[in-house]
Amino acid sequence: MVPLNFCTFEADRSSTDTAFGVLLIGLGMVIGIAIGTIVHRIVSSGQGLGSLTSEQHSAGTFKGTFIPFALLAPTLIILALFLYLPAVDNLRLSTLLARLGTDRTAFVCVDNFTKLLEPRQNYGQTLYATFLIAFFTVVLGLVLSLLIAYVAYQPVRGASIYRTLLIWPYAISPPVAGIIFSLVFNPSSGIMNHLIRTAGGTPVEWLQNASIAPWTIIVASVWKSMGFNILFYIAGLQNVPMDLVEAAAIDGANFVQRFRRVIIPMLSPITFFLIITNITYAFFDTYGTIDFLTSGGPAGATSTMIYRIVDNGLRKFDLGTAAAQSLVLFSIVILITLIQFRTSGRRVTYGK
Repeated sequence: MVPLNFCTFEADRSSTDTAFGVLLIGLGMVIGIAIGTIVHRIVSSGQGLGSLTSEQHSAGTFKGTFIPFALLAPTLIILALFLYLPAVDNLRLSTLLARLGTDRTAFVCVDNFTKLLEPRQNYGQTLYATFLIAFFTVVLGLVLSLLIAYVAYQPVRGASIYRTLLIWPYAISPPVAGIIFSLVFNPSSGIMNHLIRTAGGTPVEWLQNASIAPWTIIVASVWKSMGFNILFYIAGLQNVPMDLVEAAAIDGANFVQRFRRVIIPMLSPITFFLIITNITYAFFDTYGTIDFLTSGGPAGATSTMIYRIVDNGLRKFDLGTAAAQSLVLFSIVILITLIQFRTSGRRVTYGK
């Protein structure tokens, strides 16, 4: 609240602004305590930067601080210029009334955040669409990828060609995936409705029905992410000790029990990694698919958080609102990731 000069507690501010200010103060205290705790542990351990230097003469230890920091300097400079400085500027932009293409700005405190709670913003539906698409994209993507990877891993003739064809969707950009699925789910000339009409059924409004359109986005997103997941699962299956699988079979475990009790636990590090990367993909990289398939419609049913950020910033030229929404999305993804590390991360089994 110090950079904002405690503007949320001014007399003309609403109760929502005041509550948001209290939330920011609490969040700042939590972050401050966490940083203080980490610094205290480093100082108490007596290591800090000294752990990198000449006190230890084991292999891989630098004899001084100049060389390691000189080697890290290019990376640190690039990160500072292209990641951290834009992130700080985005934080500043979220407190301004700023329009794309104009130099004049005005300080609006936290209005860009609190106005998301207004009913006319319909941000609740945006959150629902985001979590619906993200959840099923991650879950269905991982389950189907594991099953397909297990089948593709079996020793069959032409397996290398088969595996390559399974992986190639990963090389396609989300907009191209959107174009492909727009042809598949086109209501008049699409393949899906052609098959349904041939079977005597009624064509489905895949992209115009608000109840069906999110699932069309999920199908396209799952297909797009499966190549990446299959690639890692096939690599992981090659490292599963077959003697464990054979021992379980000798003990009387059937296929399902071997798969659930032996193979899946052995793949837990890869699954945990894929959960994090798939969550990032589902929240941040589905804009191209949504834009080409539904453009956020119908009636906002597929208007996710990342879609609204781009829409507000580049089409409605409202940079301040887009910056605030990007911070909200970033905070949600960070929170989900931390929860994943606190819960699923403890169940991961790493081989020794």
